Amino acid sequence: MSVHYTLNLRVFWPLVTGLCTALVCLYHVLRGSGSALAEPPDGADGGFPLLKVAILLLLGYVLLRCRHVVRQRFLPGSPRLGGHSAFSTRHFREPGLGILLESYYEHEVRLSPHVLGHSKAHVSRIVGELVRAGRARGSPGPIPGGALALAFRGDFIQVGSAYEQHKIRRPDGFDVLVPLRLPPLVALEPRSLGAEPELAPAFRGCFVAALKAPPSPSGASGGHWLRNCKPFADGFCVDVRGRRHLSATLVLRWFQSHLQRSLATVRYSLEGRCRVSLTPGGLEQPPTLHILPCRTDYGCCRLSMAVRLIPAVHLGDGVFLVAPPPPPFPSGPLSEFPGDLRAEALWGVNTARQEQKLLSCLQERAPPGACYLKCLQLLKALRDLGARGLDPTAATQWGRILSSYVLKTALLTVLLRQGAPAQGWEEAHLGECLEELVQFLRDCLLQRHTLFHCVLGPGGAAAEVGSLPKVLREATPVDLLAAFDRHARELAAARLLSTWRRLPQLLRPYGGPRYLVRCPPPRNQRTQGFPEDEP
Repeated sequence: MSVHYTLNLRVFWPLVTGLCTALVCLYHVLRGSGSALAEPPDGADGGFPLLKVAILLLLGYVLLRCRHVVRQRFLPGSPRLGGHSAFSTRHFREPGLGILLESYYEHEVRLSPHVLGHSKAHVSRIVGELVRAGRARGSPGPIPGGALALAFRGDFIQVGSAYEQHKIRRPDGFDVLVPLRLPPLVALEPRSLGAEPELAPAFRGCFVAALKAPPSPSGASGGHWLRNCKPFADGFCVDVRGRRHLSATLVLRWFQSHLQRSLATVRYSLEGRCRVSLTPGGLEQPPTLHILPCRTDYGCCRLSMAVRLIPAVHLGDGVFLVAPPPPPFPSGPLSEFPGDLRAEALWGVNTARQEQKLLSCLQERAPPGACYLKCLQLLKALRDLGARGLDPTAATQWGRILSSYVLKTALLTVLLRQGAPAQGWEEAHLGECLEELVQFLRDCLLQRHTLFHCVLGPGGAAAEVGSLPKVLREATPVDLLAAFDRHARELAAARLLSTWRRLPQLLRPYGGPRYLVRCPPPRNQRTQGFPEDEP
């Protein structure tokens, strides 16, 4: 990864003033030691011009600082929290602010394509060996093998920001779906919980999956099928309203155990390339594979990486049920869960394939120089800047409300509302585009109080992404902010506006116009629209 160096003006000018003062003092010391040899005529002070220069530099620095303070505190049209004036374009009319954004992006946000490509390739090799070993081992646990065993399908699907070209800072975290193969005698009947009136809003984005007999030309009776698949139902299912449902909790427990056994199989073969370990996530998080560089690895990209391995059950058309349900849905004790439902039967739904198709569709229709993904990356960096100074609990809540998935959904929603091709998203209007996204998020938190999933439900982007399973097309729209109460949303909106108002001060330490010459050219000068996928 390339290293960029910037000059901090807050340190530079005091350093210059101090250096000039030191030179004056040194001059007077040397002059005093030689005063016996040469005395200035008529009492003239030969050091006065140099001292005058040092004093003028000091006064100039003080005046510049005073001008900056007056400009920030007393400039007319200062935004106020909660009003639309908070989104005036004053920031981006200030000279150099757009260049500050570019400098911050190049120094702190943009990933090196070289390092990202190497990291993704390394993760693909390690996870591929682990999944192949898991498929070869068969199924341990309640069903040791046979026609009713749960097993790895043998492939894996890379999802998340690293594979959608909007990851920021370091390629040290990845998400991978590991599809599971159900027994041939078992089929699923998924159902959305969005229409459950007694269910808390936070759980209406979850799904349950009842067992059913697959279509059979022999016409076997239901009782015969139930007897045949009883071992699988006893090991991986729970009763919900009189029917057997696939349990996300039991599947996740089996998945973690199977991964541990598979890792023991391949650990020796990986010793020469890296050190690997697996951290179980319990019942609230998927397990995490930690990949550490080996001491004998002299590659150019020696990074420690964490890979979340997520068990997934394929529903069709590239849509998967995943365990456990991803944020922002709550986890842990479910005090508001109805008694006739089972918490361990809850599944989340992953539509990463459809979202990647949607991003690709926008890429094809994007005008030259579009900065969609760049705005999303800067929005994520703005969220990270806003988390500074918060206590751990508040920082966690802030990160959940403005999660990367929520921010990506906000961008897709804005682009889909504008139609295609969306205008005004050129690189030259980067500040205004970022401003529009912040304003949309503010409205979602304070006025609309909703931000709906961009794929699920009748109002989703099914026309843009092609076919979807019927259960997703007919699902109730999923509100990504439903898990948070009004007070939490208002606090997040206030923090977001406060961070936006302080954006120039937050970005200034990262460089300015004179330091951008060291940065590579903007991405839109190398490619049009979205950057190409890295190898």
